[in-house]
Amino acid sequence: MANVAISPSGPSLLLAAPLDSVPSDRIISINVEQQWRVPNDMIADVGHRDTIVVSRWTRNITEPLEAVHQGSAANHCIAMTLRGASLTFVHGGTTLVRGRVPAGTVQITAPAVPCSVTFQSPADVLHLFVSQSVLRECFKDLFGRPQAGDIRINDPKLLRDPVLERLGQALAVSQSEDANLSKVFTDSVGLAIVSRIVSRHFTLADRKVRGPSALPNWRLSRAIEYVDGHLSEPICLADMASSAGLTRMHFASQFRRATGLRPHEYLLRRRIEHAQQLLIRSRHSVLDVALGCGFKSQAHFTTVFKRLVGETPFCWKARAVVG
Repeated sequence: MANVAISPSGPSLLLAAPLDSVPSDRIISINVEQQWRVPNDMIADVGHRDTIVVSRWTRNITEPLEAVHQGSAANHCIAMTLRGASLTFVHGGTTLVRGRVPAGTVQITAPAVPCSVTFQSPADVLHLFVSQSVLRECFKDLFGRPQAGDIRINDPKLLRDPVLERLGQALAVSQSEDANLSKVFTDSVGLAIVSRIVSRHFTLADRKVRGPSALPNWRLSRAIEYVDGHLSEPICLADMASSAGLTRMHFASQFRRATGLRPHEYLLRRRIEHAQQLLIRSRHSVLDVALGCGFKSQAHFTTVFKRLVGETPFCWKARAVVG
């Protein structure tokens, strides 16, 4: 196993082991998906090997696209959204999403569960295909004992976890000029992601802590529609709560339960996602885009943009246009 330190509270990455000490079947990298959730045919059948297969589904066109996958017979699929997208996602015959999925969202599909998706916007998603061998290994490292029987993470609901979001971002940029180094780093971060998910799954199951109920989908849809329709205007918590028919206190707790984000953080992310679309599709200046997305100044816009995206609006636009 790659040199990854794991604790029940979550994994921490260490320096990867020297390349010559890593078995050849553990050297992986990110391959491009030609079909949704279908990695390179050479490595698609993970089976019971001690391997994580990582692939990336990217589309830059705006025309609607429908994709279907019947589900892997033996592997869990961890989907990590790198770019906010509008879509409809059906999992095992149940519609889980109909609307906007923000960047940083994670969704887990257990083996043999068919899924379909209809994209209404560009999208960028990482898929990690994880075998039972890897799940058992992570469980044993986390809890100091083997797990009896197969591990099945069968909660498909979207989840938000800051640690997973940062690990997904690190994995997305793990490619380097040194192919071997890139593969070892990808392997290490992939193991950290799986360990975090296994830890969350079993720890949360054991706690059984009652928390506030999640915002019902119809109320959530109203709040999201209100935000999307007023991005260029000042929006406060009371406005969002009123759109959903709740008090501020009840709305804030239920919204966070449903999305994993505080209302203010969600609002900032939607403003930035809208700004990214304007930066690519229009010839407006950065200042015009900032004001059109509800920011009071270019400086504040740049600060928030860099915090959420990782680079300034100018640099991001230059790279996006070239790409």
